[in-house]
Amino acid sequence: MLPCAERVVASISRRLFRSYLSVSSRRRCNITAFMPEAAGFDGVSDRSTLQDFSVSNSEKFWAAAARHRLSWIRTFDAVRDCDLSRGKIKWFEGGKLNVSVNCLDRHVHTCPDKVALIWERDEPGSEVKVTYRELLDMTCRLGNLLRRRGVKRGDCVTIYMPPCPMAVASMLACARIGAAHNVVFAGFSAEALSERIRDAQSSTVITVNQGVRGGKLVELKKTVDEAVQSCPTVQQVFVAARTENPVLMTARDVALDEEMLKEDVVCEPEAMDSEDVLFLLYTSGSTGKPKGLVHTQAGYLLYAALTHRYVFSYQDGDVFGCVADIGWITGHSYTVYGPLANGGTTVLFESTPIYPDPGRYWEMVQRLKINQFYGAPTAIRLLLKYGDQWVRKYDRSTLKTLGSVGEPINTEAWEWYHTVVGDGRCPVVDTWWQTETGGICISPKPSDPDAEIIPGMAMRPFFGIKPVLMDTEGNVQSSSDTSGALCIAQPWPGMARTIHNNHQRFIETYCQPHPGYFFTGDGAYCSKEGYYQITGRLDDVINVSGHRIGTAEIEDVVNQCPVVAESAVIGYTHDIKGEGVFAFAVLKQGVDTQHGDVSQQLKDTVSKKIAKYASPDHIQFVKRLPKTRSGKIMRRVLRKIVEGDLEGLGDLSTLDDPTAVQEIIQGNSELFHKHKP
Repeated sequence: MLPCAERVVASISRRLFRSYLSVSSRRRCNITAFMPEAAGFDGVSDRSTLQDFSVSNSEKFWAAAARHRLSWIRTFDAVRDCDLSRGKIKWFEGGKLNVSVNCLDRHVHTCPDKVALIWERDEPGSEVKVTYRELLDMTCRLGNLLRRRGVKRGDCVTIYMPPCPMAVASMLACARIGAAHNVVFAGFSAEALSERIRDAQSSTVITVNQGVRGGKLVELKKTVDEAVQSCPTVQQVFVAARTENPVLMTARDVALDEEMLKEDVVCEPEAMDSEDVLFLLYTSGSTGKPKGLVHTQAGYLLYAALTHRYVFSYQDGDVFGCVADIGWITGHSYTVYGPLANGGTTVLFESTPIYPDPGRYWEMVQRLKINQFYGAPTAIRLLLKYGDQWVRKYDRSTLKTLGSVGEPINTEAWEWYHTVVGDGRCPVVDTWWQTETGGICISPKPSDPDAEIIPGMAMRPFFGIKPVLMDTEGNVQSSSDTSGALCIAQPWPGMARTIHNNHQRFIETYCQPHPGYFFTGDGAYCSKEGYYQITGRLDDVINVSGHRIGTAEIEDVVNQCPVVAESAVIGYTHDIKGEGVFAFAVLKQGVDTQHGDVSQQLKDTVSKKIAKYASPDHIQFVKRLPKTRSGKIMRRVLRKIVEGDLEGLGDLSTLDDPTAVQEIIQGNSELFHKHKP
């Protein structure tokens, strides 16, 4: 028999061991409730170890997610076959599935009357709800119509439509019959549209008679008519009726709504290979020629679904409000594919943030009871300019998560978004990703519930994402508290596979700059805690007298000034410093540019908060900045104006308001060219 002291020690040891097992078991239960696949991951007990596992055991992580989250016609043989140095990216080979079945049919089996889409039409209060059953019927009718009219597996259909249920059905109908889709933002000019149709070699275009946005009619059918004149491949144009106004129809045009009614509501889905093309999406290239980035079936859908679920803490029954247009990757991943793959309810936003007034977003949140809101920093800054009253007027108590996408969000806008819009109780997820990445790569969430969120930082890599920073010599920065070129060290399922008809350009752009790594083209800072902050495009870095400074960093300081609504900073050729700093600033309503010399105040603030070399040489006050309809500031246009290269401005039809450019040119000629340093 053990001596008394030893019996006490043994008893305490047993209790501690049982307590340890109990805590481990609870942690295990928590992580498997969070992500059921984690039950099969050795050593994973919380979200931090899950993140580590997803990177160090990438194949096992993604295989488990793919089996659990997707419905397969035939399961895959290999998880991945990738070589980033050669631009070779293949996931889930041997697997067969249909994306539309994953987004529609499987949910119709379990909850046919659940709302899939809420179409928030231009006029407030006129929303239309579409159930999963109704969306499947639309998709099948349209799929059958496309097949009857000769669209085959492997073809590419161009879609030129505003956000509406028919646009979503068009995307899913293509996916159902094995055709790729090429959604072109419905604000692009006829010239921009024709260039994309020709590059995609589309014989079929789907559009609407007219668009409605901000109380104005947009003649989309007329734009298509003009575009297809220079597109010899186009044989047919399907025209849906958004308004009741008649439009000119030619022999090539097909009345979509009428023809769909003749079709059956059952459409046999194609069994697609994992690596078959799902869609092309064109994005601007540094050369000016748009790049048709290619996304494929299984990997893209899985990544969109997983990021939607975990970045936004999306729960069954939530209403997800992504206000991005479907013509952009954000609309593809977080208005359409991510939410529908998860069986969610997603909002299609047709209007603008200020129609009929600056309370539009928040009135919509109240009326539709939106739980997650995902918008662009430029819209947040615009609404900040109008004041808090437009927000506080409406009940936003349903909101649980606020998201930011498109560019780094400045601290003042982040604070306003968090404090005023979210009442200080909603986490703000400042998400970093690109058309090329397919889905969110760096974001404050998912993380432990009590984990800190720092304003203006994207912070944490998503599952399976391993960011690295490269120095100017092309070496990986091993220490924290450092800046460099942001690369991703291993492939992930959602990434683009190639550039349509130009794989060499894909390799040169993304794989060759840092062989073995995916080069994002963005600069980033990694804090001593390991958190990432995006500092802007590397071509948005200004080199002033040998000092490198990101334009986003200067903009953040300028935007913190109480009188500034938003700003854009560019570099320009300077005889002495190499590059000078030129700032464009939009002031809040009621501010006099002469009062208290705002210009000098801003220069002093930048000198104080960053350094004297970062202080703008010139500040031009403007009524508005040139932006695309998705809210991106067109710094390229500003650069051309400052350089005096007005011939090189290019196609301005993609801008939300092209007249802004003329105002800036006029103001700039007075301010800058008379006093050029």
